[in-house]
Order: sequence, then C-alpha cells, then structure tokens
Amino acid sequence: MIPRHFRITIGLLLLAILVSGILIIQLRRGEQVSQESASAYAPQLAARGTPQRIRILVAYDDELALRWREAEVRIPSDRGLRVQAVLRAVLAEYAQRPSPHALASASDVRNVYFLSDDTLLLDMTPAFADGHPSGILLEQLTLASLLETLTANVAGINRVKFLVDGKERET
Repeated sequence: MIPRHFRITIGLLLLAILVSGILIIQLRRGEQVSQESASAYAPQLAARGTPQRIRILVAYDDELALRWREAEVRIPSDRGLRVQAVLRAVLAEYAQRPSPHALASASDVRNVYFLSDDTLLLDMTPAFADGHPSGILLEQLTLASLLETLTANVAGINRVKFLVDGKERET
C-alpha cells in the first residue's frame, strides 16, 4: 500500500502540471492576439504615389550618432500622405532586425493633422511609446531622426507635436 503522504504529493504534482498546462495555453493565446494587433499597426509604405529616392536620418544607438541614408519610397502627391510615407520609411528602417535603433515593430503613424501650413500634429501608435527603449538620449535620437527626415523631405513644416493614440504623453 502506498503511504498517504506519497499520494498527497503525487496529487499535488498532477495538479501543478494541470495548472501550468492551462497557463501555457493562455499565454500562447495572448501572444497570438498581441501579434495580430501588432500586425494591424505594422508600418506599411504607401501603395500609391510615384517611387522616389528620399534621404532619411537614421539613429545608431551604439555610436549615439545620426547618419543620412537614401531610401526608395512611393511618395503620394497629398501632403499629409507624403508625411506619413516619409515617416514610415524611417520606422520601417527601425523595424528591421538587427536594427541600428530598435523600436517596436508595431510603431507607426496613425494619423497626420495640419493645424496650419507650418504646424503638424502626428498621432502615433501606442507601440511607438510603449516599445521605445528607455533613456532621454535615445528618445532625443528618435525625435531628431523623425523630425529632420520630415523637414528634409516635406517643405514648410516648422513645428511638430506628437500624440500617442490621440493623447499627449510626458515622454
């Protein structure tokens, strides 16, 4: 006959295996849902417009430097869509792995609003802020990269304000 304390131990071990199996299944489902929502915001370059070579400013975390590169992008004639296409070219560069300046792969421009001819409001996805590496210098590199690329490729923009999911954030 098996002693009572062995039966209790075996029962607890079986219960632990069952609970951990259920948790693993739930974690996998959660991961699939997050991947599906991330792909909904994945940077996609504009499908319409004429292909053009533009200059983008890319941040390099290892060297704490910014360097100009050229990229082939379809540029629409509409100014708002042009802004989105230019910024998505930079974000697509950062979404590649390995990346010189890693951002979340779901970082994207949700919408662009012109408050006046020279003032722009950019609404970014939550992944842009939530998946950004921490540190003031890395944030400054990101913003400098985006803003300088924008002013180099879209004329007349002097002021830019960033929103995340339609709301202001501290950093």
